[in-house]
Amino acid sequence: MPLPAYTRARELPEILRQRLVILDGAMGTMIQQLKLSEAQFRGTRFQDFGRDVKGNNELLNLTQPGLIGDIHEKYLAAGADIVETNTFGATSIAQADYGMQDLAREMNVAAARLARAACDKFSTPERPRFVAGALGPTPKTASISPDVNDPGARNVDFEQLRAAYLEQVEGLVEGGADLLLVETIFDTLNAKAALFAIDEFFEASGERLPIIISGTVTDASGRVLSGQTVTAFWYSVRHAQPLAVGLNCALGAALMRPYIQELAKVAPDTFISCYPNAGLPNPMSDTGFDETPEVTSRLLHGFAAEGLVNIVGGCCGTTPEHIGAIARSVGPLAPRGVKAAGFYRKAAAEA
Repeated sequence: MPLPAYTRARELPEILRQRLVILDGAMGTMIQQLKLSEAQFRGTRFQDFGRDVKGNNELLNLTQPGLIGDIHEKYLAAGADIVETNTFGATSIAQADYGMQDLAREMNVAAARLARAACDKFSTPERPRFVAGALGPTPKTASISPDVNDPGARNVDFEQLRAAYLEQVEGLVEGGADLLLVETIFDTLNAKAALFAIDEFFEASGERLPIIISGTVTDASGRVLSGQTVTAFWYSVRHAQPLAVGLNCALGAALMRPYIQELAKVAPDTFISCYPNAGLPNPMSDTGFDETPEVTSRLLHGFAAEGLVNIVGGCCGTTPEHIGAIARSVGPLAPRGVKAAGFYRKAAAEA
């Protein structure tokens, strides 16, 4: 049974059939390069807040909106078709680390509005730009014990995750997100809570946004942190009928290739996304990663030439220069072919 047609980003499935789509690069890397002070993170509104907030990047949606909007615009100018909201850690669960859990919804609304304004500025009828509401994994895991002496211990449960993600989704859609990106998944149970919350929101609101699901292979074992292989991960989330599924973060593109190949094989009727880190971490580098735009773009060009991907971009360590190089590198290449599932045909016909 095909899903209802999308209520937002209706044209995106057909665009993905026609060409490779470019996702933006790292928000955190760009913020780190600004070297903001504690006072700049606080702004006027939180100047007397009782805890340190430096490093709370999502707070900048409220205290330094101009800086976040500028980062979005730099990625769009570099060639991004999709920009992610600055909401990777904007759940009440993650914000509790700063004592700012009550601000989670406000942060998401503000972040989506900033990305929306930037996309509207750069969109044209021939080339629309899209806002991806980013849902990060939270700092807690529902599958793994935080205590090596108590394998059954948990510091978060499914219901807490569901409620936090529902609040986030409501804020992102209110602010103007076109699609929802459940990303950097290291625990599939956390992701299932996010997908449950998204479906709950769809049922209650009547909205139906495209979903992208992006897992993270943490080492050469080819598994996410909670133990699943890429194939098992896909079978665990395919019920959500995402527009795209893929991998991001953790490994650089060079080490990610076999897992993207595996995913492309087991998900023939779903678009594939890939936005790796700029190689492996190097604390001595200006961005924390070694790969230059030329190297990252060459590797992703290889993925595209092999017919593995539909959406490409960058994660940690990537900059507008990386995204520009990636866009130029893959621009002449055809996207990966996807079997014509009924849902995509219907969505395209009703766009």
